[in-house]
Amino acid sequence: MKLWGDEGFVGSQANGQERILEDIIGAKSPVGVAHSGLIFSVCSMGHGTSRLYSALAKTLNSSTASQHPEYLVSPDPEHLEPIDPKELLEECRAVLHTRPPRFQRDFVDLRTDHPSSHPPIRVMQWNILAQALGEGKDNFVQCPVEALKWEERKCLILEEILAYQPDILCLQEVDHYFDTFQPLLSRLGYQGTFFPKPWSPCLDVEHNNGPDGCALFFLQNRFKLVNSANIRLTAMTLKTNQVAIAQTLECKESSRQFCIAVTHLKARTGWERFRSAQGCDLLQNLQNITQGAKIPLIICGDFNAEPTEEVYKHFASSSLNLNSAYKLLSADGQSEPPYTTWKIRTSGECRHTLDYIWYSKHALSVRSALDLLTEEQIGPNRLPSFNYPSDHLSLVCDFSFNEEPDGLL
Repeated sequence: MKLWGDEGFVGSQANGQERILEDIIGAKSPVGVAHSGLIFSVCSMGHGTSRLYSALAKTLNSSTASQHPEYLVSPDPEHLEPIDPKELLEECRAVLHTRPPRFQRDFVDLRTDHPSSHPPIRVMQWNILAQALGEGKDNFVQCPVEALKWEERKCLILEEILAYQPDILCLQEVDHYFDTFQPLLSRLGYQGTFFPKPWSPCLDVEHNNGPDGCALFFLQNRFKLVNSANIRLTAMTLKTNQVAIAQTLECKESSRQFCIAVTHLKARTGWERFRSAQGCDLLQNLQNITQGAKIPLIICGDFNAEPTEEVYKHFASSSLNLNSAYKLLSADGQSEPPYTTWKIRTSGECRHTLDYIWYSKHALSVRSALDLLTEEQIGPNRLPSFNYPSDHLSLVCDFSFNEEPDGLL
């Protein structure tokens, strides 16, 4: 089995060690590889081009990209005309006209003080479900195969993003960055960064679209990029298959800086200590990036960990003074939601709280948070479905800076 590290091919591994290695890095022998943030040996999932891509079909549709890898290189946004979000939303809904309407979700007002002098910062956290995993590995036994077709599912994902219009978008399990999200979101005014897993499980799937990874987007008319770090997480000195992106941004309205990070920790029961070590590594990296919590921080992620796990407790008790935003929706303000993911696989029904938005509680305030779907809305077949494109719910919060930070950030 060939091994790929941060700088490409680094050696081979005897078959006897494959099982341990596969659990750590999440994949078998790759049929495509991630190298220095670029994707090679990529082929497409699904066929054809929907009406949504009428403006991009000549250069960015999946079939063209697979024949001409150079089209996967991030295009210069100056050569792509801006898109009106309302027009793109209408095109998405035209593609989805045979599907049930989107679920209605409401924002809960959480303000406890006077309005800020600057507009809030809207942050969206979402594991969007990698297309290769949804179709090829995850075994959603109650989800119709037709509901997972990329031609329509991508429109459901875009519809969710367009409906809430985040200023910052943090995504996990992105395996259509170069042919879908980067070209479209750049035309909506976002600047994007993608960091693929070194050994993505997507690469095990025939006709995959390359490795999945984390993506971070921010609106360029609101923020200026100060610095950016791609972090390959370690656990017990071992480089792992999980990654994070951390960027320091400056608000153009207020000139205040903050750090935004996105991550996706190791999955599976039995890997709690491994996740804990990854979390500690991420916290140490963020401690350095924020100069010991001098810079306010927002961390979005699929932690693959319930609130009872050690990694959650590390974040809750960190010297970075973090709070979990979605706890504020509970009656006592101290309890996480009952679920952020709900699915049925061959192994049974899984309902867990795994996704979080952490923030510097002394420097930032949560103005509002998007309520979760109810059990009735989700329905008996759970997620994903014709109504909803992922097995994870999106989390959306509006943040504002505290005018006078109380003590440490």
